[in-house]
Amino acid sequence: MNQKIRMLALVAALAFISALPVAHAATYANGTTTATLNVTLALQANCAISATPLNFGTNGVLTTALNQQTTVAITCTNTTPYNVGLDGGTVVGSTVPSRLMAGTATGNTGTTVGFQLYQDAGRTTVWGNTQGTNTVAGVGTGSVQSISVYGQVPAQTTPKPDTYQTTVTATVYF
Repeated sequence: MNQKIRMLALVAALAFISALPVAHAATYANGTTTATLNVTLALQANCAISATPLNFGTNGVLTTALNQQTTVAITCTNTTPYNVGLDGGTVVGSTVPSRLMAGTATGNTGTTVGFQLYQDAGRTTVWGNTQGTNTVAGVGTGSVQSISVYGQVPAQTTPKPDTYQTTVTATVYF
């Protein structure tokens, strides 16, 4: 009997629920009015720069020049003029005209290997960081622009075996 009462209660509840008014999306026919929404964005001249490592590989005696190349990637807003500069690096005594990599092993500090960075594949124009003198100029397109960096370790007296390195900072001026 309990089951019959439960069944009757369920039927009564369903009948009650189906008798409730159904909510519908409102439809209006009295007219319309509009407003505008201004959407703005102010773009300023801007640039971003990234660089890939330059690796001269592994070598023995530095009797001939070692040449390698890498790239810096520039992304500037469309029509923004820019210059890209490369500094002398982080090794003490290293300058743009005379760049140095230093030994990294304990007790080998102060031991250096000379190298240079150039703007051209012929390795004739040193790449520095003085705008208008030894930087590379361009105009932004709004997309990534890759610029080649040509490196050379010239023939020189070979120092102690070690891993030689420096960090050169690439700067985009805009």
